[in-house]
Amino acid sequence: MLMSVFLVEDRADIRDSLIEGMEELAPLQFVGQVAGETAATEWFDANHGNWDLAIVDLFLAEGSGFGVLKVFQARQPWQKVVVLTNHSQRNILEHCRDLGADEVFHKAADVDKLVDFCRTHAHHLASTPRTTQ
Repeated sequence: MLMSVFLVEDRADIRDSLIEGMEELAPLQFVGQVAGETAATEWFDANHGNWDLAIVDLFLAEGSGFGVLKVFQARQPWQKVVVLTNHSQRNILEHCRDLGADEVFHKAADVDKLVDFCRTHAHHLASTPRTTQ
C-alpha cells in the first residue's frame, strides 16, 4: 500500500523534482499539490481523511506555510505534517513545531532525512489500523 502525500510548494521545479524523486525512493504517491495557502485550505477541506502526509513549504507565493500548518492542526492521529524549507533560523523552526509540524527538514541538507521519515511513516501506517476521532 502506498502512502498518500499532499504537497504545498509554490515553485514548480521543486514540486516536480520532489514528486519524481520521492515516488521512486519511498512507498508513496502524491495525491495533491498546490502552490498557496488558500488552495491548500480548500484542498484540506475537501480531503480530510484522504491523505497520510503533508509536506509544506513555509514561504509561498500566496499566503504562508504557517497558515497551512494552522489549518492542518485539525488532522487525524495517523496524519503527519512536515515542513520542507530553506530557512534554518531556530525561532522559525520552533514556531513550526508550535503550530503542529511533526518534523522540519531543510531543502538542501535534509532530503535524505525526509525520505527516511516517509519510509518510516509508511511502514507504521501499513502495520497500524487507522481510526478516525
